[in-house]
Amino acid sequence: MTKKNSLVNKKQCIKATINNEAFEYPKGSKLEEIANSLKNKSEIQLVAALVDNELKELNYAVDEDCEIKFLSITTTIGSRIYQRSIVFVFIRACMELFSGCKVSVEHSISEGLYCEVHYKRAIDENDVERIKARMEEIIKEDVPFTKSRIPVDEAKDIFRDYGQMGKVRLLKYREKPYINIYQCGWLKNYFYGYMVPSTGYLKDFNLKYYKPGIVVQFPQKKLQGKIGEFKEHPKLFKVFRESEDWGQILEIDYVASLNDLIVSKQEGDFIRISEALHEKKIAEIADMITDDPNNKRVILIAGPTSSGKTTFAQRLMIQLKVNGVKPVSISLDDYFVDREKTPLDEFGEYDFESLYAIDLDQFNKDLTALLNGEEVILPRFNFHTGKREYMVEALKISKNQPIILEGIHALNDELTKSIDKSNKFKIYISALTQLNIDEHNRIPTTDTRLVRRIVRDYKYRSNDAVRTLSLWESVRRGEEKNIFPFQEDADIMFNSALFYELSLLKKSAEPLLRQVDSSSPYYSEAKRLLKFLSYFVALENEVDIPRTSILREFIGGSAFN
Repeated sequence: MTKKNSLVNKKQCIKATINNEAFEYPKGSKLEEIANSLKNKSEIQLVAALVDNELKELNYAVDEDCEIKFLSITTTIGSRIYQRSIVFVFIRACMELFSGCKVSVEHSISEGLYCEVHYKRAIDENDVERIKARMEEIIKEDVPFTKSRIPVDEAKDIFRDYGQMGKVRLLKYREKPYINIYQCGWLKNYFYGYMVPSTGYLKDFNLKYYKPGIVVQFPQKKLQGKIGEFKEHPKLFKVFRESEDWGQILEIDYVASLNDLIVSKQEGDFIRISEALHEKKIAEIADMITDDPNNKRVILIAGPTSSGKTTFAQRLMIQLKVNGVKPVSISLDDYFVDREKTPLDEFGEYDFESLYAIDLDQFNKDLTALLNGEEVILPRFNFHTGKREYMVEALKISKNQPIILEGIHALNDELTKSIDKSNKFKIYISALTQLNIDEHNRIPTTDTRLVRRIVRDYKYRSNDAVRTLSLWESVRRGEEKNIFPFQEDADIMFNSALFYELSLLKKSAEPLLRQVDSSSPYYSEAKRLLKFLSYFVALENEVDIPRTSILREFIGGSAFN
């Protein structure tokens, strides 16, 4: 295949526009063949493509003139495809080495996926090396991932034989009579997304023994396709384990369990217990603050977007008041520097998420004065004028009145540099997904937060889904820079996710996602989210959701508005 190859009959050719350059290829050429012809122009592994804005696997045959945008492992979509494919190989290797074992993909940790191999004995470090060696053999064999469409009943039989009952139960809710499954060698499996053409594409991966499971590491988008250094996240890991305990209390494992409750109209108690677990945890945090012998006076709350920080802070204040403590809240937004003094980002735009968009000196001066029992006139930032204004009334607090500060930089000690660490109590909050679709298809934490934000932005900011999706990459970069590096510095972590929330958010999110036009650059992402939400039975009735629930921050009806 060559550019404008005169030897090929023009009637049997298609014109492909790639990076604004026109190429001609024989009709029926596969994307993989076209990608290989461009190898000299891309050193990073290509794993899929957008053909006229529709996501396609590399074994897709091109029959018409089109525009092609190839996706490498350094793109969000490409990274997901690579991860999904390497997990398939991991599962196959485990099942071959440990006959009768069951593999579960649990959650993300340290830029990898934490998985567990459930076997008649515990897995050790030597086992991890054996799994890695077998995976390397399978990759070297360059085994194809073949996709086939089979009846749902046949798929149930396959997964029942493998002991994957989460998949079997979920298929009960599939509306279509067929399902697409992949096969790699002898193993058949189902994933809610595409694969690479063959195992030979998966040359870079690593396994890390992380008792009692294994972390599967992949090339990282932000590292230009390199595998990052494994970093311990003991506090975050502990929160995920706590979520597993909550799942056992609620007697729920995968999405099918939740669907069963909703279909049988038994979700009421489930919702109330879920919310009670939240309330109990918040009360425990309030007790930790109240009972601390060092008298923690500055409570710092941080977390990524759509974590429910505002509602959490309000509920924590109530629990502190129950303990006889009268906290006060200060908004960091009121300490923004005047707009013209705001630092600029790499694109020359105002960077309102920069730590230095805050007047740190004035903020620390006021904070110190308050803790010393002095009267302070607090500022109010006027977002219309971009200027700071001042209140008339002064604020003075007593020694038993902690100050609550909530914001993206709250865990960064540079924000409160004048305050001794012994006076700080740091809380990290995030919606850390508690429920997976089945044994091998997890629900990324970022997807839960994204769905929350799509619903909230439409309800409160008049933003459609396209607007929210267009901002997401920038939001994620800010989180990676300003929030996640400090999460392990927290004294306590709070998981704001609720097991039932995606069933609830589905009815609001789906219509918004369906409005994303096929010409939009966010069309494939909207389709992915729609497919992901399709596994959930919608929870239509909101009557059981308390007005103090964190989810009320997104769906409306909050007692704190």
